[in-house]
Formats: sequence, C-alpha cells, structure tokens
Amino acid sequence: MSQKMLALLLVMTLLWSCKEEQKQIQYTSDWDSLSKVEPAPEWFKDAKFGIYFHWGVYSTPAFGNEWYPRHMFKDSTSENLHHKSKYGDPKDWPYDKFITGGKDLAGNDVRFAPKLTSEGGSFDPAAWADLFVKSGARFAGPVAEHHDGFSMWDSKANPWNAMMQGPGIDLVKILTDEIRKRDMKVILSMHHAYNITGFYEYVPEQSDPSLKILYGQLGKEKNEALWLAKHKEIIDQYQPDIIWQDFNLTKISEPVLLNFLSYYYNQADVWGKEVVATYKDALNTKVAVLDYERGGPFDIREDYWLTDDAISKSSWCYTEGIGYYSTKAVLHSLFDRVSKNGNLLLNISPKADGSIPEEQQNILLGMGDWLSRYGEAIYETRVWEKYGEGPTEMGSGHFHEDGAKFSEPVEGTVEDIRFTRSKDGKYLYAICMGWPENDNKFSIRSLSADSLDLSTQLEGIALMGKDNKDLIPVKYLQTSEGLIVEAPAKHEEALAYLIRLKFKNQIPGLRK
Repeated sequence: MSQKMLALLLVMTLLWSCKEEQKQIQYTSDWDSLSKVEPAPEWFKDAKFGIYFHWGVYSTPAFGNEWYPRHMFKDSTSENLHHKSKYGDPKDWPYDKFITGGKDLAGNDVRFAPKLTSEGGSFDPAAWADLFVKSGARFAGPVAEHHDGFSMWDSKANPWNAMMQGPGIDLVKILTDEIRKRDMKVILSMHHAYNITGFYEYVPEQSDPSLKILYGQLGKEKNEALWLAKHKEIIDQYQPDIIWQDFNLTKISEPVLLNFLSYYYNQADVWGKEVVATYKDALNTKVAVLDYERGGPFDIREDYWLTDDAISKSSWCYTEGIGYYSTKAVLHSLFDRVSKNGNLLLNISPKADGSIPEEQQNILLGMGDWLSRYGEAIYETRVWEKYGEGPTEMGSGHFHEDGAKFSEPVEGTVEDIRFTRSKDGKYLYAICMGWPENDNKFSIRSLSADSLDLSTQLEGIALMGKDNKDLIPVKYLQTSEGLIVEAPAKHEEALAYLIRLKFKNQIPGLRK
C-alpha cells in the first residue's frame, strides 16, 4: 500500500473516530444540553399502554405490601408483629434472610428463589410475555430494583442480586429477552433512590460491609456512586427503551442525577434508539416524562405524560388476600389517560414463585380483548380539543408521600365519554363507557350544533362492531343539545362502545 493511501486511510480513521466520539457525547450533564432531547418520542405516544410488575424479595412474606422490608423493623407495625410471630425478632431474623435463606418458626424454608418451569418451578417468562401481548400492552418489563436494594439482574456493582443470590438467574435478562422477541418495547423501573435516602431508617447500623450495601448505609457519596453504577449497568446490559424512576430523586446530588440522564441519552444515541426517562420529582418536562402515581391531571396536558397504577388498591406486590379493581375500571382509566395526552403503565403482582394469579390474568385478558377489537381508538391516536364529558371523576389525583389523595380506577357510566382522534385528523372517536338501555340513543353533548359544525366535513358516523373493520350503520341527528346517535336495538355486550366520526379532510374545530 502506498504512503498516500496509508495517509488517506489514517485521516478517514481519525475522522470516523471523531464522529463516533461526538456521537457518544451529544448530551452533557447539564440542563441546557439535556433539554435538547425529545422526552416523549413518537413510538411512546403511539404505544399508550404498558405493564410492569412488583416482583422480588418483598413478595416472599406476602404480607402488608412491598414496603414490608421497611415496616418489619419498626416496632409495633402490623408487619413487625407479623414478622415476630412467623419468623422471629427482626434483630435475629432480618430482611436479608429472605435472600440468603432461613427457616420460619414452623421450620419451613424461606427464600426468594423462583424456579423456571423447565426446571420444575412455576416461573415461565415466555408465558408472561405472551400474556402481556394478549393484554394489548405495547411495552413491558420488571421492577429492576425496588427500595429494598435487591438487584433483579446480574450485577457487578451490587452483590445483592438475582444472579449471585436467591434464584441464581438474571431475571431482568430472561424477561427482557422474551418481551423483545414479541416486538415489544422494554421498560425497567428503578426505585432505589429511597433505598439510600431513608427506606431502612429503622435498621440498626451494620458492621458487615456487604449488609451496609443492602441497607443503604455506605454514606452519601458511596451510596450515590452505587446508585449511578446500577443505572449504568442496566443501560449497558439491557438497553431499555424506558427507564422509570420512583420518588426521592430530589435527594440525589444534581451532578450525579444529570450524569445518569446524559449517559442514558448518549448511549441511546449510539444504539440509534429514541428512549424515555420518567420522573416524579427533581427533573422537568424538558428532559423527561412526568409520571403521576395512581392519578393524572384534571384536563389535557400540553406535555405528554404517564401514570403508573396497579390492578390492586391494597398492594403493588402480591400479598395473601390481595384485592383487585374490575377489568372495566382499569380499562376506563386507560381511556381517561389517553384522552388527556398520557399513557398508562399498569402494575401486576406475581407470586414469589413466579406464578401470576388467575384473577390478574383475567383482568389483562379482558383489557386485551377490548383493545384487539377497538384499538383503533387508542393506539397511534392523539388528543382532541376536548378530552371528554360525563359526571365520573377520573384521574384527578397524584399520590405523594405527604399523604395526598390518589384517584382510584373507577367504572364510567353511560354519560361518560372520552375522545381521541387519528393522527391525520380525519377520524374522531367517542369512547362511550355504557350503553343507553332505554332508547339505544347515545347523546354526546360536546358535539352539539352550538359547539361543532358537522354540516360540511362529516362523511359519516358508525358504531364499531366486533373488530375495527366491522362498521355498524347508525342514524344520527345534531341538535343544540348534542349529537344524538341512534344505535341498533341489539348489541354485543362490551366493556365500552366506540363511535367513529369520519371527516373528508379534518375534524372541524370547536366553537369557542
């Protein structure tokens, strides 16, 4: 090879290296740089519905809720009294025994160690992923680490992890692999900011260096270094499409917090992917997506948002005697969130052995059945000028540690309607949460003659039948009171009913 060719090759190599380096540092750890990101990419706005699951060591006692590790150490709490009666005094039988293994007072072996069905256990990650697909979810994934400090992946930074302890399986990998096989996006949720900022405040000071890690007792600087290292591990090892954050980011030093965020966005740039980071506190809508816990805004928000909710009001993890919301209530809450420019992240609660209770499966399958038929009004849609109408209050809450009330999923009535529109603006969808039994006439007040001119652009109105291609002709009349849609007397029972308005060009604007 000639000297000229060698020189040219060297220059090209240097240029490529510089380009790659620039690509990797597109975002620096400061607010101005991070505000250049698109917090809610198009795929996220199209997806609408996702599933995650509180499943971990805290599922083993199956008592109280996922905060059992905290409350068991506080005298006289129900968890503390339960623990003493079943396992012994927490001083002698601490939480780490649920990981390393121990015997309860009845002599039974106790440890979080789910086994795969292929090895004679009850955990079938492929069946989980199939269920998520059937539910209609477009993204799914595990709680990668909760407040308890146990990493559900093969961690080099944290010795308390699912590969080295308990199950001896990289649970995050095996689940994310199955989820991706089904062309779903992957979400990993991280809750461990509270692990190092107060969750274990009732745990005595530990002398064992390893236990100091588990119980968040390394001191602020080392705690935060571990917090960051865990994030970088899940980013590098699993390339999550969404990283969801729980509260108390306000107590993480700002440089550490922004280091995490810039690292995630830069790595995603290298992967050629658009990703989503969420927050409940400390960040803002310019750099991440705001998450409402068990609630949402009263009206449409300009910035795209997310709510996390559970199918149970009593606990996020599995507990004996756990209760559930109805399928209809959870589905109607999805309609409400989508109509207000948000997504729903729904939590389920598998048992410690890796089985998903039938009641939970039925809720997901019921939602999936409706979405498989009428998903045209949900997926790839956008908000209209008005989110809906009706007397039932939905989503008007935002749960916080200060005791603020949250909004439970509730079933809508025949008067409750939520609107969405197609992205091209040619279809307006009215999702009706009940059937008018007396005269089979839906009354949509928001579409009255005083509010909307349907005389020039409307091509037709149809009631959606068994699937998106099944259109049932209807009679309709627009009056000053509303749009009256007369449906057939006989109808198939459904969790909600879908009316589609088709326009020639664009949906007319509401009269102000």
